[in-house]
Amino acid sequence: MATPAQWLHGARPRTLPAAVAPVLAGTAVALHADAEVWWKAGLALVVALALQVGVNYANDYSDGVRGTDDDRVGPLRLVGSGTASAAAVKRAAFLSFGVAAVAGLVLAATTAWWLVAVGLVCIVAAWFYTGGKRPYGYLGLGEVMVFVFFGLVAVTGTTYVQTVSLDAATLLPALYAGIGIGSLACAILVANNLRDIPTDAAVGKHTLAVKLGDERTRYLFVLLVLAAAVALVGVALTTHAWALLGLGYLAPALPAVRTVLGRARGPRLIPVLQQTGVAELLWGLGVLTGLLLA
Repeated sequence: MATPAQWLHGARPRTLPAAVAPVLAGTAVALHADAEVWWKAGLALVVALALQVGVNYANDYSDGVRGTDDDRVGPLRLVGSGTASAAAVKRAAFLSFGVAAVAGLVLAATTAWWLVAVGLVCIVAAWFYTGGKRPYGYLGLGEVMVFVFFGLVAVTGTTYVQTVSLDAATLLPALYAGIGIGSLACAILVANNLRDIPTDAAVGKHTLAVKLGDERTRYLFVLLVLAAAVALVGVALTTHAWALLGLGYLAPALPAVRTVLGRARGPRLIPVLQQTGVAELLWGLGVLTGLLLA
């Protein structure tokens, strides 16, 4: 039976910045519009964190029962290592999705009921990333899902539940912020899949990294980091120059880029995931701090 510490490792806490950052960025846009509602931002954070933990456990379950994690470099896999039963990990995934659903229902009830449909799509997308008979994460579409749901949807959704509208003053900055956050969230996944190219290819998991190959995947990582900077300029142009405080994300992102371009492989790529996660968090926090000061 897995210990609490092992369950915590299985939840992959280093990925949680990818859940926090879009809420920070979306709240920053709402703040710029003088429409921030902090308790709704808090509920949006619960939704995002629960979905992130849920998708992590769901991936652990699905990859574990397929045997994909039998020979894996990186964080502890509960099912693949035999630390926890597949049934227990599946229950943990659905419990996490349930927490996200409850918090999401409160937001929908106080904002707009059509948000329930958005939430259901998010949960379905989280499960079928590696679940089901034809998981799209095995077809090279994982980055698309991350960009859309942990970037565009998470940021614009956080803005909308507070402003209850997406007019000209909020839509453009929210979209730019979604692009920036989504790019860095994708970069985390790209770094993870770059590390796992040999093992994924061996078991037939055709991630985008496997399809692109080692060299082009490294260039994609750099492109995503640069795209976050371009998107940040877009946020600043549509809100206030203080949003450029988000450029602090380059402090951890540039060492990650050096490691990736330095041809690091296997375990040497693990720190890149943490650095990119911190970079995403600093991107969102910098924008929020800058627009708060403005």
